Amino acid sequence: MDPISQALMMGAAGSGGAKTYVEDVFSTWLYTGNGSTQTITNGIDLSGKGGLVWIKSRNIAGSAQVDSLIPQYNHFLFDTLRTNQNALNTASNFGQDSTWGALYLNFLSTGFNVGNASNIYTNESATTYASWTFRKAEKFFDVCTWSGSGANRTISHNLGSVPGCIIVKRTNTTGDWQVYHRSLANTEYMVLNSSAAKATGATRWNSTTPTSTVFSLGTDATVNASGGTYVAYLFAHDAGGFGDSGNDNVVSCGSFTTDGSGNATVTLGWEPQWILTKRSSDSGNWILVDSMRGITTGGNDAALRPNTSGAETSVSEYALSATGFSLAGGDSSSTFIYIAIRRGPMKTPTDATKVFYPDAVNTSAGQQRTTGFPVDWQILRNGRDLDVGNFGVTRLTGVSTVDTDQTTPFLRTYDTSAQSNSELTRYWDNSGYKITAASASRNAWFLNFRRAPGFFDVVAYTGDSNTSTTTVAHGLTVQPELMIFKNRSAVGGWDTYVPSNASNYYLTRLNSTGAQLVGDISKSNASSSTVLKVGWLSGNVSGINDSGNNYIAYLFASCPGVSKVGNYTGTGTTLNIDCGFTAGARFVLIKRTDSTGDWYVWDTARGIVSGNDPYLLLNSTAAEVTNTDYIDPLSSGFQISSTAPAAINANGGSYIYLSIA
Repeated sequence: MDPISQALMMGAAGSGGAKTYVEDVFSTWLYTGNGSTQTITNGIDLSGKGGLVWIKSRNIAGSAQVDSLIPQYNHFLFDTLRTNQNALNTASNFGQDSTWGALYLNFLSTGFNVGNASNIYTNESATTYASWTFRKAEKFFDVCTWSGSGANRTISHNLGSVPGCIIVKRTNTTGDWQVYHRSLANTEYMVLNSSAAKATGATRWNSTTPTSTVFSLGTDATVNASGGTYVAYLFAHDAGGFGDSGNDNVVSCGSFTTDGSGNATVTLGWEPQWILTKRSSDSGNWILVDSMRGITTGGNDAALRPNTSGAETSVSEYALSATGFSLAGGDSSSTFIYIAIRRGPMKTPTDATKVFYPDAVNTSAGQQRTTGFPVDWQILRNGRDLDVGNFGVTRLTGVSTVDTDQTTPFLRTYDTSAQSNSELTRYWDNSGYKITAASASRNAWFLNFRRAPGFFDVVAYTGDSNTSTTTVAHGLTVQPELMIFKNRSAVGGWDTYVPSNASNYYLTRLNSTGAQLVGDISKSNASSSTVLKVGWLSGNVSGINDSGNNYIAYLFASCPGVSKVGNYTGTGTTLNIDCGFTAGARFVLIKRTDSTGDWYVWDTARGIVSGNDPYLLLNSTAAEVTNTDYIDPLSSGFQISSTAPAAINANGGSYIYLSIA
């Protein structure tokens, strides 16, 4: 059953109330300062629900703190239980200070307004920033404030579950940031503004484990001095409460220990988008990474360190999977604590414009292109009128998130080449991409896809040459219907598979005109709503599980009203393809399977109209063809014209297609 029907049935059965998803309560938002004020519209209701905004400059390091003023360019935290101007700095033990004049941060129902001032820069012109927004929500996050008593006590909270991590800061004067974590003993603590290992101190938490309604404080001045004022940020742990079922976890607080080579794998049951780690067994910086700035499969993860004022640097340790994350080549034989937040969106899309955007434009340097969502996979062509071919760029393998010309990993859809690097990409942000100088002055074309349940997912994995049993987890939540595999490490074709064809069939590659081939290679009929099953046969033409090679898989499914993976038999006459849409297809991909034929692509950015419709071929470098009328609009999908060639509409021919509304 598709996710939408499942959700409707649960609602009809009284499974209860409005659903909440991680995208409702958390956001990573990147922005460039303008020196004045600007609005960050991330969709998080802070004015109505409350929460926390954490901001850090990425390209400039903060200055050392020498007095009560919080210095420029540091980690600044604003929450809705304290005055907006009262920022706190995670790299310092100083209390809050509100003497910055023009500085302000206003909480909105859809995000926040951010300003700038002389002593603290959260919107300085040309400075790049990362912001993280945490909304108060049961089983995710809460904020508490109190005045100290100097005696053992408890503080009530509204997390609705046992906290996995509590971060406490004294606000009226100096005091280190105290961290409780469920992986430590209730007599132990860590310090957010320090690189030190865990320490023992029974007076922090009164040697008492938190409950689902209260947490305990001892008499230490950093958490409970008489007359002191304090704030605490509480994170839940595997508490459920989210998703269509209402039982999905969105935040996990745990620990792991690396082996002698510094490697470890953490299983969460879902892919994270935000990870904060700290070595607890000995000294080491706190490391904060997120998928918007870049957690890539090839290293070069963009890291910030909450205990320092340093600018963003690159680490090559983290990798994501559909079930968690891993560390490679880190500190050996060390124990770490972590907080991880689940990747979104969790909600199955009902509006295709939220997950797919075609774009055709004559580019110029500095031009901002708006998709309305973060792009996860982009097929691009720098010159529709040139024989230059198409390229694929994937967030999971690395993209530029700074406003400069940078090299980026890419794959060519028209040949068998391994992954390469070039200055062909653009600066990607939360709602689109910016054309850099290296990509300007082109008659360009872009297809932009967002990962979303029931519609599209991207998976990176390493082959092991197993012939029958290797499984790779994915996050599509339904069984994939169109799977496109590519070897990133070595030469290899784009194996493309449609399970509905036959149990041991796969399509000839995306880079080829060939007909459908037979081979028990991908074993993808054994794939499910949670895993791919990938096989390997020595000497066969396939290559989706060669030992030690790195692969990427692009997975599509039919999502009601959004996308349709299907097949049809040609008639040689006008043929209507009903996809269940209400306003027609904005994207159509067609491939003949019983004989040779190109991979044809149409989209509404270039024109799907009643007259001529420009098309490009994914398997070819050929320039765009603009003088043919092979498809036409149809409100429920698309129409294939009687003038279409055999590669699209031969009488009795077999075809597969992907269309997006």
